[in-house]
Amino acid sequence: MITDFHYTVLSLLVFTAGVFGVLFNRRNFILTLMSIEVILLGANINFIGYSAFHDDPVGVIYYMVILTVAAAEAAIALAILSLYFRNAGSISVEEASELKG
Repeated sequence: MITDFHYTVLSLLVFTAGVFGVLFNRRNFILTLMSIEVILLGANINFIGYSAFHDDPVGVIYYMVILTVAAAEAAIALAILSLYFRNAGSISVEEASELKG
């Protein structure tokens, strides 16, 4: 039987994978954004597990709020990246670190 501990461990593993993706990816902005989305997915799994095992709809409400914020964040970030690619010709993190402004 699956317990709330299993959901917590799965959430921790997914969250840790996302953190490692952000820390060890130094070449591509798209992969960094995907790692941030994995971090949010880990938090969402924890909220859904809490909601399921405690019969409380608050976890699902938090999930919906995080999902909405993540969608808006991804849309804005991809718009900024597409403008940056149009101007610079690359989406490399090394080249972006040389920007001055």
